[in-house]
Amino acid sequence: MKQKQKGMTLLGFVIVLSVVGFAAYILMKLFPMYSEYYSVRQALKGLAQEPGIATQDPARIQDLFFRRLYISYSENVKKEHVKLRRIDNGWQMDVNYEIRRPLVGNLDVVGKFNASQALTRSGAGE
Repeated sequence: MKQKQKGMTLLGFVIVLSVVGFAAYILMKLFPMYSEYYSVRQALKGLAQEPGIATQDPARIQDLFFRRLYISYSENVKKEHVKLRRIDNGWQMDVNYEIRRPLVGNLDVVGKFNASQALTRSGAGE
């Protein structure tokens, strides 16, 4: 009696490998975008913990924010993406930016990121 072999064929293995490879490629394109967004969020939270931040002028607050981003090698957030507005007991900082990365051929990946942080006398607020 002959036993029939069971397992994956070479063609099946190549198809699975190509799907996994494409998924890994997409993740490699997306990871830096989300990593930078995480850095922006951390910079905002750290800025909110700064003593006396609510009494600083907007130019000083932006300078402190961009110094924190410079440390984490963030390069997509520019001054025009940062808006400060006065709230009751301090400032509200909004960071809205977009990152576009080429994916395959003429297809791009676009990430739109928004982060806000209240910079108040009473401490961190979201």
